[in-house]
Amino acid sequence: MNSSPTANTPLAASENQAQSQAQSQAQSRPRLAGEEYAASERTLAKAFRRILPFIFLCYVVSYLDRTNVGFAALTMNKDLGLTASQFGVGAGLFFIGYFLFEIPSNLIMQKVGARIWIARIMITWGLLSMATAFVVGPKSFGAARFLLGLAEAGFTPGIYLYFTHWFPGKWRAKVTAAFLVGIPVANMIGSPISGALLQLGGLHGLRSWQWLLLIEGLPAVLLGIVCLFSLADRPEKARWLTAEEKATLARRLELEQGDIGAKHGRNLRDALTNWRVFVLAFINFCGIVGSLGVGLWMPQIIKQFGVEHAVVGWLTAIPYAIGAVVMLLWARLASRSRNCIPYVAGALAIAALALCISAFIDVPLFKLMALCVTVSGILAFQATYWAIPSGFLTGRAAAGGLALIVSIGNLGGFVGPSMIGALKQMSGGFTAPLLAVSAVMLLGALTIAWLGDPGADAGEATSGR
Repeated sequence: MNSSPTANTPLAASENQAQSQAQSQAQSRPRLAGEEYAASERTLAKAFRRILPFIFLCYVVSYLDRTNVGFAALTMNKDLGLTASQFGVGAGLFFIGYFLFEIPSNLIMQKVGARIWIARIMITWGLLSMATAFVVGPKSFGAARFLLGLAEAGFTPGIYLYFTHWFPGKWRAKVTAAFLVGIPVANMIGSPISGALLQLGGLHGLRSWQWLLLIEGLPAVLLGIVCLFSLADRPEKARWLTAEEKATLARRLELEQGDIGAKHGRNLRDALTNWRVFVLAFINFCGIVGSLGVGLWMPQIIKQFGVEHAVVGWLTAIPYAIGAVVMLLWARLASRSRNCIPYVAGALAIAALALCISAFIDVPLFKLMALCVTVSGILAFQATYWAIPSGFLTGRAAAGGLALIVSIGNLGGFVGPSMIGALKQMSGGFTAPLLAVSAVMLLGALTIAWLGDPGADAGEATSGR
């Protein structure tokens, strides 16, 4: 498999020479001694236990606020007079706002720190998510979704950047997979709750979908306030680490980031001129077309089974419950392999195939089974994909590069729901939309297989690697 489109060219020769020089420099760098490495491993385990639960909870709330409009649509669309196309475009406008402010937001976080900036993001998105309960038509709905995207922009790439400040490459796949379990958990928890809230009917002059948006937006505001008091920007600022633990972990991270910076560069220009970043952004785009396209429309797909709103909630949770287990097992298998690319590409290809099959199935049980495989494949892809860009980006290159990958990728959150809505309105069913989304995901799988792993030879500056 060819990992570069410039193989056997002068550019490839120049890249190979630069890589050889970087590897030579990396080999001459000091390495952590065995006991120091073991001490850093203990500190990282401590950091994992301290940081991940809170970050995980924040992501659960983030993803819930991003997708609960799919449940609200079961009654909101009729109340507001939204067509399938108008809902798809309006829901997708979230990702246009996200795209526009993604890179600036991540660069601001690099400057002011994760504690302040993530708190700001969560509080503003929570308030705007709650405000969506008061939209009155397609224009105000679209505007609310766009502003919500602006508010939340930078959260996901900010967390990925935050991980590079705390965890070396050996740990990052495990940390990322644990973080991304928030996607299925948000759906497992949120789907039954959302379905139950829709059964309320009306209360105190508000419709059920309005209560859904108000109730599920409030936790983001509360967690944003907690973030100001609980999050430490870097190991050096963590009060719960000893001076020795801070020094050991900081040294390990500095050595690894020095190796990555010597090989791939560490400033913003290095990231924005690296063709691999744009290819990875396109692959992320293909994955999100599937993830958000299926996620936002799944309640309406399952509603066609002829069940009540509350049952829709429980049935929607099933694919994500299964997917949570699959993504963790898949990430563990990938982390044990020297080459994770077959796992990344394979997961997305499986999702594409399962979604294609689901388009031709009418029996509810078999259709739900196909959707379970689809969601599991998408989640397994996401759990393994994010270890790739963080393997060759560091410093401001990581801040800008990760934000660029997420922002371009999140355009898939506009294209996926919009494409499904438009094709559903034209065809009158979900067969054509699901086939189109399947084709996009398959293209992403083929692209990652062609790209290979751009950070495969960027080793960690430790003796324990």
